[in-house]
Amino acid sequence: MASEQLWEQYREQFPVTKKLVYLNHAGVAPLSRRVAEAMQGLAQDVLEFGSEHYQQWMAAYEGVRVGAARMLNASPQEIAIVKNTSEGIATVAIGIDWKVGDVVVAFQEEFPANLYPWKRLEALGVEIRWLSIFDGLDRIDEAAKGARLLAISFVQYLSGYRVNLDHIGEICHRRGCLFFVDAIQGMGAFPINVESSHIDALSADGHKWLLGPEGCGVLYVRREIQDQIEPVEFGWTNVAKYADYSSRDMTLRADAGRYECGTLNTIGCFGLRAAFDLLLEIGVENVAAAVQKLGDMVWDGAVERGFETLGHRSTETGAGIVCIRKPGVESQFIVRQLRDAGFIAAPRQGWIRIAPHFYISPDEIEALLRMLRTF
Repeated sequence: MASEQLWEQYREQFPVTKKLVYLNHAGVAPLSRRVAEAMQGLAQDVLEFGSEHYQQWMAAYEGVRVGAARMLNASPQEIAIVKNTSEGIATVAIGIDWKVGDVVVAFQEEFPANLYPWKRLEALGVEIRWLSIFDGLDRIDEAAKGARLLAISFVQYLSGYRVNLDHIGEICHRRGCLFFVDAIQGMGAFPINVESSHIDALSADGHKWLLGPEGCGVLYVRREIQDQIEPVEFGWTNVAKYADYSSRDMTLRADAGRYECGTLNTIGCFGLRAAFDLLLEIGVENVAAAVQKLGDMVWDGAVERGFETLGHRSTETGAGIVCIRKPGVESQFIVRQLRDAGFIAAPRQGWIRIAPHFYISPDEIEALLRMLRTF
């Protein structure tokens, strides 16, 4: 086993490989056997016993918080379970008590989920300083001067550009600026350390690089700033005495559970806990090396075959996403042809977005490149 490549060791966890070469992990990832079996097990249990084993549900919720905390070098008390990345972003964007003249630093190339909530703050008199994801650290440093918050994606959804969280976090920390990270395109594929990167809040859904189900994600909020971010949805579980139905004490929970406003996605939590367990077993640093290598293969091979590539890629900035296009050939046509041949990619804004995870073999990438040669 030790001599096997990582993809070989875990190949059987991904039955999708028997049917497809799946290269759309930046969209929706296939489930592993462990994740699917965890969710199927819960469904069967509820079919037969209803909520009789409710304590197992509570353990699954805590398992998600513990798994996310281990992956982020955080505390479980700093993790809330949310429906998706957008809910986590909105919780932070709406929950802060903004003042006229406050400044937010944001980036033009962001996915709408990490752009709209900040832009809407302009109606409250908040100034948005717009940068490009490709701007240098000096430009970011200057923009962060006097800012209340900076929001950025760990990995940009289209170009796949991976930012240096440590460097940006140092700027925010030195400037006294809150640092928010949309981590959905990187969490699970590349290491994140909220302490060394001075990250104050972070959100990610489970259905991309975490290899979990849709509709179940996590929100990290640093313990020291939880009192600065009010819950934007309020229900019975935001409060400390939520287990006492007769209580009318609305004191918030003392941890990030204050951002959970009611019944959680239980079957999703069973799946997401299993997803965290699998990736932590493998080691995110090992996943990162494999994903980076596969992305490099796609990038270099596409260039050799006359394709254009989007953005910049290096050892420091590369991730699992590579966008390519062939001059004179419609990208959607290429995506359809690839699908017919069993390769699942995604059309995005005139580009072909290719996003392999660690269990994809180098031979499959070579087969993809041979296919690209035909266009």
